[in-house]
Amino acid sequence: MVEETDLIKLSYLKMVIMESLRIHPVAPLLIPHESTEDITINGYFIPKKSRVLINTWAIGRDPNVWSSNAEEFYPERFIGTNIDIQGHEFQFLPFGSGRRKCPGLNLGMTVVQLVVAQLVHCFNLELLEGMSPDDLDMTEKFGLTLPRANHLMAIPTYRLCGNF
Repeated sequence: MVEETDLIKLSYLKMVIMESLRIHPVAPLLIPHESTEDITINGYFIPKKSRVLINTWAIGRDPNVWSSNAEEFYPERFIGTNIDIQGHEFQFLPFGSGRRKCPGLNLGMTVVQLVVAQLVHCFNLELLEGMSPDDLDMTEKFGLTLPRANHLMAIPTYRLCGNF
């Protein structure tokens, strides 16, 4: 079984999860902030006391930020970069950034990595009969969170010998 101590060795798994969070963030908008002073950013004037919303969904799909293949699922884009889940690089903000970032960031990433690692390790997942990966509908239903518009139907079969 995959243990939490194994996660450090599963670098590609982490890249897959980061890429999933880039394209399909849990929350499309970060918690609103308020500007503390008048400021101009990239030619846009933001007056003091303005509510500012960060659209992580749009940032994650922006070809000016990521590359011309921003809409493509490509985990390898994180190889050799300083981009991490801490939000230091403002192009990737799945948990926010700075002192107001999600306090459950480390717990959330650890749990997601562990669950996905266990699923991949213990199960074979197959699509319904007659369905190909190209048939998957990845559209989202907009709201406070971004659930899939249509559920993914997959058939898990336990692939390890013995009892679990």
